[in-house]
Amino acid sequence: MSNNPDEDPQSVAIEQLERFGLSAYAARTFVALASLGTGTARDVSQVSEVPRTRVYDAIDELHDRGLVDILQSSPKRFWAISAETASRTFVHELEHRAELLQTALSELEPTERRAEQRGVWTVDGQTAVTERVLEYIASAKEEIVYMTVEDLLTDELIDGLGKAAKRGVSIHLAGVSAEVQEYIQEEIPGATMFESLWVWSDTSAGRLMMVDGRKTLVSALVNGEDASPSDPRSETAIWGEGNTNSLVVVLKAIFTWRLDTENPN
Repeated sequence: MSNNPDEDPQSVAIEQLERFGLSAYAARTFVALASLGTGTARDVSQVSEVPRTRVYDAIDELHDRGLVDILQSSPKRFWAISAETASRTFVHELEHRAELLQTALSELEPTERRAEQRGVWTVDGQTAVTERVLEYIASAKEEIVYMTVEDLLTDELIDGLGKAAKRGVSIHLAGVSAEVQEYIQEEIPGATMFESLWVWSDTSAGRLMMVDGRKTLVSALVNGEDASPSDPRSETAIWGEGNTNSLVVVLKAIFTWRLDTENPN
């Protein structure tokens, strides 16, 4: 998928409709009707490169999805629902599918997850790494230590940290400017700030995180400026879990020493 903002909107719309499960002919037919307002099979065929004989099949597919209405005239005329309504329809469909998936996967999970994760595991892509960080934040019971660049400290993450603080979790943050620190302390009054070990912004490092002294994550921005957040090349992280996990042991020692240095009392 192209990330070029100047890409032809017709091509973008067709591609996204196909990603939502429409056939190529149905996607082209819907886009044609969206630009026409209303039209007959001939009208659609002339602007969509869909053979006239296949327009009717495409209309049936779209009508079953609630995306077009049909005027029973001679010849039949077709009308596409608005862009806003179409988008809302797909959002509801995605939410429903996501709920079904979550329910099914939850039923498949073991009753108890392993307390120890041997070795170091990897996750690629800024979006995927952020989801793992949010999962860690939500699971925290005692303490979160989080060091990151400001661009990765999104409102969503700050909101998650705020909710953790309200649960009584201690929040320790590093790597952000004085201005951002002020904002964070307004949002999370109990959060404490500590100095990072190096000039964080001058490195390709993305995040260092430790939760409850037994979950850790380290990431690097690989091609962050050249890749979208969902691109696996944008960020790569390694993580480990368990009191004896090698990554946990190393980062726990580093963070414990650093926090003790910042707070000698």
